[in-house]
Amino acid sequence: MKLYIKGNYRRTIYSSNNYIIGLFKIKDTNDDEMKLYINKVITFTGYFHELNEDDMYCFYGHTVDHPKYGIQFQVDEYERLKPEDEDGLITFLSSDLFKGVGEKLAKSIVDTLGQNVLEEILKDETCLLLVPKMTSKKAHKIYETLSKYEESHQMIVYLTDLGFNMKDSLDIYNTYKKDTINNIEYNPYMLINDVGISFSKVDEIALKFNIQLNDERRIKACIIYVMNKITYNNSDTYLVYDEIIAGIVNYLKIDLDIEEVNLLLKELIDENKIILVNDKYYLKEIYDSEVNIINELSYLIKNKISKKNLAESISKLEKANNIKYNIKQKEAINKALENNVTIITGGPGTGKTTIIKAICELYMQINKLDYNQACEKIALLAPTGRASKRLSTATLLPASTIHRFLKWNKETNEFLVNEFNKNYQNLIIIDEVSMLDLRLLGSLFKGITRNIKLILVGDHHQLPSVGPGNVLKDLIESELIDTIYLDTLYRQDENSYIPTLAKEIKDNNLSDNYLQTKSDYTFLKCNSLFLKDNLKKLCNQLIDKGYDYKRVQIMAPMYAGVNGIDNLNKELQSVFNPYDKTKNEINYGDVIYRENDKVLQLTNIPDENIYNGDIGIIKSITKIDKKTFIYIDFDGNIVKYESKDLNKITHGFIISIHKSQGSEFELVIITLSNSYKRMLYRKLIYTGVTRAKKKLILIGEVDAFIYAINNNSEIIRKTNLLEQLKNKVLNNG
Repeated sequence: MKLYIKGNYRRTIYSSNNYIIGLFKIKDTNDDEMKLYINKVITFTGYFHELNEDDMYCFYGHTVDHPKYGIQFQVDEYERLKPEDEDGLITFLSSDLFKGVGEKLAKSIVDTLGQNVLEEILKDETCLLLVPKMTSKKAHKIYETLSKYEESHQMIVYLTDLGFNMKDSLDIYNTYKKDTINNIEYNPYMLINDVGISFSKVDEIALKFNIQLNDERRIKACIIYVMNKITYNNSDTYLVYDEIIAGIVNYLKIDLDIEEVNLLLKELIDENKIILVNDKYYLKEIYDSEVNIINELSYLIKNKISKKNLAESISKLEKANNIKYNIKQKEAINKALENNVTIITGGPGTGKTTIIKAICELYMQINKLDYNQACEKIALLAPTGRASKRLSTATLLPASTIHRFLKWNKETNEFLVNEFNKNYQNLIIIDEVSMLDLRLLGSLFKGITRNIKLILVGDHHQLPSVGPGNVLKDLIESELIDTIYLDTLYRQDENSYIPTLAKEIKDNNLSDNYLQTKSDYTFLKCNSLFLKDNLKKLCNQLIDKGYDYKRVQIMAPMYAGVNGIDNLNKELQSVFNPYDKTKNEINYGDVIYRENDKVLQLTNIPDENIYNGDIGIIKSITKIDKKTFIYIDFDGNIVKYESKDLNKITHGFIISIHKSQGSEFELVIITLSNSYKRMLYRKLIYTGVTRAKKKLILIGEVDAFIYAINNNSEIIRKTNLLEQLKNKVLNNG
């Protein structure tokens, strides 16, 4: 049985891209919790096309108890209820919807045309001419308003009947309006580009229109879909012909006329949806990002730089901070404030964060900026929330993720800060640049001016970005941007080893010390067969020493297998957060989520200020009217999830090394097993080791560790940034 509330919409509190938070006066309901609120006003949330204060509505959904805003009704779908009695019809026709119709005229219309007045008008607008003193102009205006009003409702019902959810239905209708049905029936695949509906969803619905499996509309849409899928799976920026064809054949699994596919591929190139350059096939968005990066970087590289002699200023800064910068660090500070664009790279313990702090302080001194002015002129950015928090802590200045800086709108997947609406900071420092992909850097360049000093900070020996490109590596290897390599290690004490081990791994020059226990490092040798039990034993020992899973982060290279992340998370849950009848739980497939569990965020939700890779704790699991709500605490930011949202999180007792990138943890444990062999390579282990802030424990098989360090093989990404940047700068291409 669907739960509903019936009544009147009062007003909107918040509105964005069809999402509305508003007030609603309840007249009737079948929801026991809501019966307490009959004839009272409550808050509602949901996606709507438009709401009229004088209309009656039926909202279908469920009650939620928001930790901050209290009782709300969350609307999953809704319908507008037509007024049926005389008073309701008069109120409706005299509402603000019908301009120029007052209560007197509305009563006259109802008196003349009767209870079926709305149906009569829609059937034939001339019936309104029977109303005393009605003009043909006013009759047409009333008919036109009512037709549009009815049309929107009917279109949305049509779309939801096809299988689209309310949000998608509203997006589609707002895009096509009265042409909605014609456009969808003519070519449903238009929805992919025009509205942003996924290919798989559109393909499923398109088959309801009896579109043939080899229809050219389907094949053209599939070409773009396959290119997107391969590009993002391989993190390439372009594809070659053979892999596109193989991808289409593999997906469609039908006999294809290759000549016809070639013609359709050419059509997409002519339509500027695919860009072909020297046998390289680009998706237009990625091609545009690459061109934009090349144009902006070449401008910064070629533009005159301001030579500065900062020796005296740096010396004063050393005294003020009671610190001594080495030659490379001084060079990094000087170059960063001289050049329009600079790269600073180095491993853990080489002072990258120290340099960022120094650059900010000197920039403020040189430009005579107070704190508020510095906040306006300096942008400190990072790809992840945790990395941006570290920047802010180190510099005492605000820092943010790049997505937040560019004001990403998750509904439209667009940045509100762009080439038409720029930010105007003058000093921009980006940390953890190894994680930065081509599209995000391209979007950043659109949103900033050319009057900048850009400083890119990162460690190019770490894993590259998840998305397309290999930005930091390509820019360093271009040799067009001043790059300062920080290589001096600053240890906490003589018996520390983490920075040294990282350097040894990076250089493939492992000393005999890697099996010796240090103040910050231990290698616990054990066979893979006993890895799970020894790991649990180790965690119990750490708990006895006062550690909890908020201070400890365990990592592994793979998800599958007995020693994989998925299985070990279940085992570690029993250690760190065992079953307790006082803790609420929820099942999601074969996974049990429990109050006080540690979880990992898998998607970006910028409206809630949480991002892929953020780690939180389940504070509470609440069941209300067969609905379950999960409240997760991300460092003081509490976010509400429903059971259907559990695909956005996973347990975080142990996480992949990939997901750890951009974060630091007090104590890191890395499991090592020969069963991980296909995922064991140098950059992966190096990235894991460099996540440890104070203590690192390796546990598992020594030969798996040695194999990983010796294995420098990685999939070479197809990128063109390096070549094209050199061509642009050196040959004025």
